[in-house]
Amino acid sequence: MFNLLQKVGKALMTPIAVLPIAAILLRLGFGDIFTGDIANIMKVAGESIFTNLDLLFAIGIAYGLAKNNDGAAALSAGVGILIAKAVYLQIDKDLNMGVFIGIIIGIMAGVLYNRFHTIKLPEFLGFFGGKRFVPIITALLAIIVGVLAGYFWHHAQGAIDSFSHTIINLNEVGTFIYGLLNRLLIPLGLHHILNSVFWFQLGDYTYIKEGATVVANGDLHRFFAGDPTAGIYMSGFYIVMMFGLPSMALAIYLTTPKTERKKAGAILAGVAFTSFLTGITEPLEFLFLFIAPLLFVLHAILTGLALAIAQFMDIHHGFGFSAGLFDYVINYKLAKNPLLILPLGLLFGFIYFVLSYYTIKIFKLSIFSDNKESKTEQKSDEALAFIEALGGKENIVSTDACITRLRMEVKSSKDLNDETFMKLGAKGVIKPNDTTIQIVLGTRAEGVAERIKGNL
Repeated sequence: MFNLLQKVGKALMTPIAVLPIAAILLRLGFGDIFTGDIANIMKVAGESIFTNLDLLFAIGIAYGLAKNNDGAAALSAGVGILIAKAVYLQIDKDLNMGVFIGIIIGIMAGVLYNRFHTIKLPEFLGFFGGKRFVPIITALLAIIVGVLAGYFWHHAQGAIDSFSHTIINLNEVGTFIYGLLNRLLIPLGLHHILNSVFWFQLGDYTYIKEGATVVANGDLHRFFAGDPTAGIYMSGFYIVMMFGLPSMALAIYLTTPKTERKKAGAILAGVAFTSFLTGITEPLEFLFLFIAPLLFVLHAILTGLALAIAQFMDIHHGFGFSAGLFDYVINYKLAKNPLLILPLGLLFGFIYFVLSYYTIKIFKLSIFSDNKESKTEQKSDEALAFIEALGGKENIVSTDACITRLRMEVKSSKDLNDETFMKLGAKGVIKPNDTTIQIVLGTRAEGVAERIKGNL
């Protein structure tokens, strides 16, 4: 279950990556930049993404879970989500499962693909064997899912509503808890699942679209639908990603031994600018996550505080992808009190810097060592070095990667040496169990994974 949730968290990044263009199109369609037919075209194009998030999540998760990311799993998920929704709406037309039905069908389709994509049927049914069998079995099981949802989901929906109201009633305390957990779950790759609750499920906003009543769920969807109360679970991230983490990067640089500052400065400048401009923080966070976990805990606490204080100051700002400068500018006119993010960001930048600087000094944390020893003997083919470090071709079961991690299934991870991966440039190594290993490499992870696949 732990491995499955990790994979789901990683797979969610694929459909979430679609949201920036949807947010831009929706923003351009509000009528103050373009008018007339152009604005309407932009608006409906953006809305088409946000109103079909369950379908996108189902396809993205199935694709991410399937061995070798086969498109047959994605097709099966598309078939499954259409059937399941049609069935449960036939039973209860007011039922709204949001993205949860997409997550359920996506997981189901991915698991079914991995189980049945090589199945052999009797000769007279041979055409329906193998990958063609997967959408068939997915469709049949989707009917069952739809029936169960139609008759029983209202109980789960009530529990979700209770959870939502509990968090809402906790006000700033609840927002702090969310922000804290959002960062602490990053090492496990589970923060995307947490976000899917707050950004795509929490709360509801009813509005009129083309004469019909439409309900938007989740902080993100409600924000772009025009809900004035939305954005409280996103606005504080601007403070962290545009100001806090870059300031922490400066503190790390100034506490780095002078002999290593040139190398550290080049790396830190790149990842800090990425965080500021786009809101993508993992390249920076993984620089110190495993080497100085105390610093990461500090970062998680400050993230929770930033979100809570932003809510206290009645700041409502959202994003289509992440809380960087690009989204801040694009969505500025939709926000409430967005200017307050700037002075609050500068204040948190100062707090981040001071606390990070003295935490590193007092606890003698070393992110960039001044060790002069060679890291590893250079090999002509990086992929071969990783294959050897992973125990050879015979030990590798499957290869995958997300933006920053190499995710490997192996026959046994017990004898794999973490230090070997560190010498190959890894920032950290995670072994969830005896057959799984994750190697944090930064943005080159996907390239390494592809080269490994090419050498197996």
